Amino acid sequence: MRMQTTAGRLQSLLLSIPTAIVLTLCSAQAPAFAAQWNPEAFAKEDILKLKTIGPEEGEHWSKVWLVVIDGQAYVRLGTRAADRVQANTTAPYLGVEVAGQRFDRVRGVPAPEYAERVGKAMADKYTTDIFVRYMSHPLTLRLVPDESPAAPAAP
Repeated sequence: MRMQTTAGRLQSLLLSIPTAIVLTLCSAQAPAFAAQWNPEAFAKEDILKLKTIGPEEGEHWSKVWLVVIDGQAYVRLGTRAADRVQANTTAPYLGVEVAGQRFDRVRGVPAPEYAERVGKAMADKYTTDIFVRYMSHPLTLRLVPDESPAAPAAP
């Protein structure tokens, strides 16, 4: 068995330090960027996920279609998704995932006055809406991000 000299051990140690630094730097997470609410960018997306928290079932994500009208994002919900929104323990806030971004505090504002326009926009955007439009859609929501300032940190 070959014995490593002190100089050889020192050389091995010095060579491993740059490797350790590189590995540490590469494994460090990049700084997180705040998600940007941009309905116009979301318009090309087919699916949006809505997070509700039920009193008994807990967290649930519903996949729904979305449309953008006059710079605002809208969803049209079927009976089950509408029931989940009505029972949501974090109301009026929903979680939203769209375009690879997550938003934790988005208000779901009922917009019955937009139901017809949203239905028309859905028909124009989604070819399979020819079947879906005849199902019950009791809730049309405008999605509005929470813009309240974050609470200051406790001292």
